[in-house]
Amino acid sequence: MKYDFQCDYSELAHPSVLEALSAIGTTQFEGYGLDEFSSRAANLVRTLIKMPSADVHFVSGGTIANLVVISSILRPHEAVVAPVTGHIFVHETGAIEATGHKVCTVTDKNGKIYPPEIDTLIKEHHDEHMVKPKLVYISLSTEGGTVYTKAELTDLSNYCRKTGLYLYMDGARLGAALSSTVCDLTYSDIAGLVDAFYIGGTKNGALFGEAIVICNDHLKADFRFLIKHRGAMLAKGAAVGLQFEALLKDGLYDKLAHHAHEMAGKFATGIQDAGYELLFPQETNLFFPIFPKDLIQKLRQSYAFHDWKDMGDMAAVRLVTSWATPESAINAFLDDLKQI
Repeated sequence: MKYDFQCDYSELAHPSVLEALSAIGTTQFEGYGLDEFSSRAANLVRTLIKMPSADVHFVSGGTIANLVVISSILRPHEAVVAPVTGHIFVHETGAIEATGHKVCTVTDKNGKIYPPEIDTLIKEHHDEHMVKPKLVYISLSTEGGTVYTKAELTDLSNYCRKTGLYLYMDGARLGAALSSTVCDLTYSDIAGLVDAFYIGGTKNGALFGEAIVICNDHLKADFRFLIKHRGAMLAKGAAVGLQFEALLKDGLYDKLAHHAHEMAGKFATGIQDAGYELLFPQETNLFFPIFPKDLIQKLRQSYAFHDWKDMGDMAAVRLVTSWATPESAINAFLDDLKQI
């Protein structure tokens, strides 16, 4: 069987999460996220981000989190600004557009976007014959596996507040990003700089689930109505709240993220030591080595991974480590790489 480096959700869930779910198999609880487990998990999130006033809502996955948040913020004529590589533009099957909101894209640098490019786009949308950009979408980590620094996010936040734009962060891989050795952001920094974000569970040890965090008081009203309206309200919402309680109560979430990042660091260093370059700097748990195409075909006999960018006789591929990746799998890949 091939070892899978395609994503960080190939493993079902961390044992502590499964044990927590199993323990309440016949326990009765209130539905739709109003249960005691979700309440405790929400308080753990507020403690983690050091924002007692934040609203916390649990949903099943990242695409629905993005859809609910973005569509709830925008009025019918308003649009979202995203990197040209952004998940909502490339990999969510037009979900945002299906809500009636255009995704306007700007050129990114290794996955990150900056105020000058956004400002150019804003100035191009100058009258009522065009959509009105109102929200900026970013992710941490980016689609290139890179992270924003505190200075970069602060500049972006200041620009958005100055120009009346909302700032929303997709946190599908937030744990791995904050574990990065080049990241100087904290959970509380993020909460203070964006209007809303989510903490990803699906890609960091949960069976499924994300925690949406609403920081801006103006965006909190009727949010539960909007979750229901978009079909995102789980009758058994306790199943998500309980998972986040298990991940957050003893720091397990950050431990799992740190492992994913540490394994990626070993992996990328080994590949570079073998003489191969990376498309982007390795900063989190996904990275993009550049290999000859014949080598890629030989590696595919034992490992699964995604193609990323065709470069003639060479190509960049995407490798992803997870909370459960064993060092032995990385060592085996590196040994095969040297032998081939």
